[in-house]
Amino acid sequence: MTEATVSAQVSALEPKTKLSGKVVKTTLAGVLVDIGQDLPGVIHISQLQNDQVNKPEDVVQVGQTVEVWVRRVKKDRIELTMIEPLGMEWNEIKPETVVKGKVVRLESYGAFVDFGAERPGLVHVSEISRGYIKNPGEVVKEGDEVEAVILDVNRRKKQIRLSMKALEPELEEVKPAKKEARKERSSKKKPKSEALEAQAQEEAKEAEMTAMQIAWQEALDRANERGKGQKSKRVKAGSDEQEDILNRTLEKRLPTGS
Repeated sequence: MTEATVSAQVSALEPKTKLSGKVVKTTLAGVLVDIGQDLPGVIHISQLQNDQVNKPEDVVQVGQTVEVWVRRVKKDRIELTMIEPLGMEWNEIKPETVVKGKVVRLESYGAFVDFGAERPGLVHVSEISRGYIKNPGEVVKEGDEVEAVILDVNRRKKQIRLSMKALEPELEEVKPAKKEARKERSSKKKPKSEALEAQAQEEAKEAEMTAMQIAWQEALDRANERGKGQKSKRVKAGSDEQEDILNRTLEKRLPTGS
């Protein structure tokens, strides 16, 4: 096998890759493991388990098959660990990243979700659902598998804030309904305005008719006045004529002085 082929195979081993190997040798510094690669696999004594180890033989024995994970690949060896690596290292935890995890604890103020980081992330009760809930237990329980979005990470305090509601579809807004209501109200108001306008037109017509009626009445009154004047003249003329006839008649009947 050429050096280029070996290099290609070794470079394919990404960090956190899980492998199975056999312990071939123990030393004071650690353990040599055959993982089927041309380069030897090496486990430092500090990577045999989380607790402190005095001697590698206290944890593993030559010939034992062990599960290991790749830490890094170097030119002369492949560094391994028997401590399962975190799903996400602190430098990999970034806002807006979607993660999957398990609810491991419920509190009145929120739910803690283990998604493979050093510490579980907190989903505050206000970030669990878009609808109002009084406590997290109304939506989730311990052991539930959930998805969430990373909102914020504080590496100094080792705090991670998550949101489940950010992945939920947005609720329908109430504003369109209000607009419809306003439209309905405006449509209801429109007939009223039309009625007012019709009433105003009717009143204008009535005012116009009243003015015409007044003018007509005044014309009639003037005509009547003229008629009365002419009649009185005719009556006066008639009475004068009658008086004249009466006088002439009396003159003829009265005896004269001769």
